[in-house]
Amino acid sequence: MPGRDADLDLLIAAARAAGRIAARHWNTPMDVRDKPNGAGPVTAADLQIDAMLRERLTAARPGYGWLSEETPDTGDRLADRLARSHVFIVDPIDGTRAFIDGSRQFAHSLAIARDGQVTAGVVYLPLRQEMFTAALGRGAALNGRPLVASTRTGAEGATILTTRSNLRADCWPGGSPAVVLQFRPSLAFRLALVGQGRCDGALTLRDSWEWDVAAGGLIAAEAGAFVSTRKGGVPRFNTPVPLLPGIVAAAPGVHAQLVARLTLPAA
Repeated sequence: MPGRDADLDLLIAAARAAGRIAARHWNTPMDVRDKPNGAGPVTAADLQIDAMLRERLTAARPGYGWLSEETPDTGDRLADRLARSHVFIVDPIDGTRAFIDGSRQFAHSLAIARDGQVTAGVVYLPLRQEMFTAALGRGAALNGRPLVASTRTGAEGATILTTRSNLRADCWPGGSPAVVLQFRPSLAFRLALVGQGRCDGALTLRDSWEWDVAAGGLIAAEAGAFVSTRKGGVPRFNTPVPLLPGIVAAAPGVHAQLVARLTLPAA
């Protein structure tokens, strides 16, 4: 099997190719439709990028499985990826609504997992020319420059990327923290920003798709942040139903306090 560095190089090149497609569609009249069951919008660009990535990546690594937001994950395809030790986990455009609205804050999120653990990941914002990268045990970088997560030690006053609904008192049996709230439309980008140290943490309490979390979670972790489910568990990938029970990524001291407040009973 190819090494982590070779896998990361493959993802970087593929992300740049995705960015070129996205740039051609961005800020133009778009073919947009709503996915079934309230799953959100999808554009022709999402589908074109998905097809390109699937062809390119699986041709380069024919022994790897495939999991993507825009590829049906049923029947033989589901059985195939579950039988593989390695799998691509891809969101062709994370932040599709932002992409439709003409925002530059959308990302391509590409990762590889081995036996349930992410080993390489890329979060690329093509119109911001920001390439976040990480390989397991090799650290994380932004445009080739090493990343270091925040060193903040307490949750109170920490800057957290999340939505206001995630801070409702009824979600926090141990008491809702008083944090500074920020937001970005792409969850993958939010997790990458934790790795960059631009904020102290990011969280979502809703169940989260693996393709939204895999690459950004590795970037945050390789930069020194702690990354877990909302209950403090270790995220595992390439599961039969590719959903994680929320995600909390933060500087170690901040993470410990957030998870404690989420899981401890109220006084």
